[in-house]
Amino acid sequence: MPGPLESLKILDFSTLLPGPFASLMLADMGAEVLRVESPERVDLVRMLPPHVNGVSTSHAYLNRNKGSIGLNLKAREAQAIVRGLIAEYDILIEQFRPGVMDKLGVGYEALKAINPRLIYVSITGYGQTGPYRDRAGHDINYLALSGLASYTGRRDDGPVPPGMQVADVAGGSLHAVAGLLAAVVHRERTGEGQHVDISMTDCVFSLNAMAGAACLAAEVEPELEGTMLNGGSFYDYYRTRDGRWMAVGSLEPQFLKALCETLGRPELAATGLSASKSDQQKLKAELTTAFLQHDFSHWCEQFAGVDACVEPVLSLKEAARHPQLVARGVVQQVPVGDVMQPQMACPIVFGSGASIPRHGGKALGEDSERILLGMGLTPEEIAALRAARAVG
Repeated sequence: MPGPLESLKILDFSTLLPGPFASLMLADMGAEVLRVESPERVDLVRMLPPHVNGVSTSHAYLNRNKGSIGLNLKAREAQAIVRGLIAEYDILIEQFRPGVMDKLGVGYEALKAINPRLIYVSITGYGQTGPYRDRAGHDINYLALSGLASYTGRRDDGPVPPGMQVADVAGGSLHAVAGLLAAVVHRERTGEGQHVDISMTDCVFSLNAMAGAACLAAEVEPELEGTMLNGGSFYDYYRTRDGRWMAVGSLEPQFLKALCETLGRPELAATGLSASKSDQQKLKAELTTAFLQHDFSHWCEQFAGVDACVEPVLSLKEAARHPQLVARGVVQQVPVGDVMQPQMACPIVFGSGASIPRHGGKALGEDSERILLGMGLTPEEIAALRAARAVG
C-alpha cells in the first residue's frame, strides 16, 4: 500500500534525532520526504556506531524511505534551489536554532512569500520565543527544566537518565508530527499554511500529565519515589535471584490478589493501595524478598498464564522475539544497499494496509542529480553547481 500520507511532499532540513524521527514516521505513512543535507557538515548520525556494511544502523533506520539532496545553504545557488523546490515540497521541517534559517535566506517569511500554502515546522529545545530561545541543550537538559527529572529516579540516588530520549522523541518528534498534520487539515480547510513552533521543553512539560495537573491545581509537588507510579508504592521493578528483573503493575485488587497468590504469599494482598506509605514500603520489602527466592525463568513461567499485570523486563533482543511483538510484526526487513536489514517497523496499523518499506537511509546527495534534472537544470549546470560546492 502507498500509505495514507502519499499526497504530502516534505523537505526535511533536520539532523540527529528529533526531526529525523518525525519525518521517519511521516515517510513510513507514505509521505515523500526529501532530506536536505549539507555536504560540508555531515549529519553525525551517519557516523554513529555500530555500522553494518559501512552504514550506521541508526542512519539506515532513521532515514528509511527518504531521499537525499546535498545542498550547501551558505551558497546563494543552493538557496535558490530550495526556493524552487518549495513550489512542490510545500511542507518543511527544520531543527536549527531560531534565526539560522532566516540568515540562510530560507526562513519562514521568505519562503511563505513564494508559497503561502507552506507549512513550516521548527523543532528546537526551547522554542522560537523566550529568554532561552538561543540556548544550547540536549534531552537531559529539557527533562530537567520541564520538572520531569525531579520525580523520576530513586530517593537515595537522585534522577536517572532514561534509556531513550524522551524529550527528543516523545517531546519533539511526536508533537511535531501532530502539529504538522493539524496544520495540513487547517490548510485543506482554509488554503493557508503556517509556522508550527515546537519546543521540546514545552512538550515534555505537558507530558507531566497527572503529576503536573496535581502540582498546578492542588500544589502537590511530586517527589522521588513519592507517588503511586514512581516507586512510592509496590508498583515497581523487582530483582530475581539471578539478577534479572520483573515489572509489577498489579494496582487493582484482583491483580494484586493474583500476584500475591502466585508468589505464595496470599496474605500480602490485604495491604492494597489504601495503606500508608510505611505499609507500602513494608509490602515492597516483602515482594522484594519473594522475588529473590527464584530465578528469572521461574517467575516468567509462573506468571505466563496469570493475569496479574506482571511481566519480565526484557532486553531489546528478547523483546523483538517475544510472541506478542512477533505477532504484531514490529520487526521488518528493509533493503539497505544490497542487503536486507531487520529494522523496527512503523507501529501504526491502518485498516487500509501498511506501506512497504522501500529502502534504508540513502547516501548523502544520492538524489541530487535526479531532483535537479527534474527542476529543469542541465547536466552542465549541475556540474557547475558541484564545482562551486553549492551541491553535493
